[in-house]
Amino acid sequence: MIDPTSLADKAALVIGGSGGIGAATAELFARAGARVAITHRPGSEKEAVAKAILAKLPGKGHAAFPADVADTASLIALREAIESRFSRLDVLVNTSGFTKPVPHGDLDALDDEFIDRMFAVNWRGQFAAIRTFATLLRASGDGLIVSVSSVAGSSGNGSNIAYGAAKAGIDVMTKSLARVLAPQVRVVGVAPGAVDTSFVPGRGAEFNAKAAAATPLRRIASAKDVAATVLACATHLTFVTGTTIRVDGGRSL
Repeated sequence: MIDPTSLADKAALVIGGSGGIGAATAELFARAGARVAITHRPGSEKEAVAKAILAKLPGKGHAAFPADVADTASLIALREAIESRFSRLDVLVNTSGFTKPVPHGDLDALDDEFIDRMFAVNWRGQFAAIRTFATLLRASGDGLIVSVSSVAGSSGNGSNIAYGAAKAGIDVMTKSLARVLAPQVRVVGVAPGAVDTSFVPGRGAEFNAKAAAATPLRRIASAKDVAATVLACATHLTFVTGTTIRVDGGRSL
């Protein structure tokens, strides 16, 4: 009998795998039997973090590579490295991104440079990664793309207006690409609410406590909560495509 939770013989790439959600996702995929590649921003400090994460992954055959989603040339180099190391790709998980808190009423703080960088990393970067790896994923015959979005993309709240707009773009991209890449590749979005990581600068225990009190399940998500949803897309939710799954404990109700 085939174990539906096993990803043995599968290869998964977690872009942004040195971050909180990315690292948790890499661990769960490795535990399910996949060979996992994670990426990190170029630079010795980020490389050291990625290597430490890699060393803790169960199983064998994992790898870490430098990549900058805002630089398509580095994504093409990453594809060549994946082809050389794994000869295939079955799952692409887009977790790379950044943000910073900007009051929604402070329109002048969202200058052109900041907006352009927000979209270059949080939207264009995810699309560029998918564009780069689409051929490999199609060749799998059972490919999966999971892009990490945010409830900010549908609520209009979040760390800043540009971030919410970029994540709304991820949700639309998920629908569009699910149509054009089917049936060989499924495309799913995962939209967390507040997550207990250092992703948003300046948010700590006080913010987390307030967010938990406003959440029906009375806590905020852990990185593993989000990673478990990503894993479920690869193991149990195999007839799901073109949709974005909220992981917010009901806070958006």
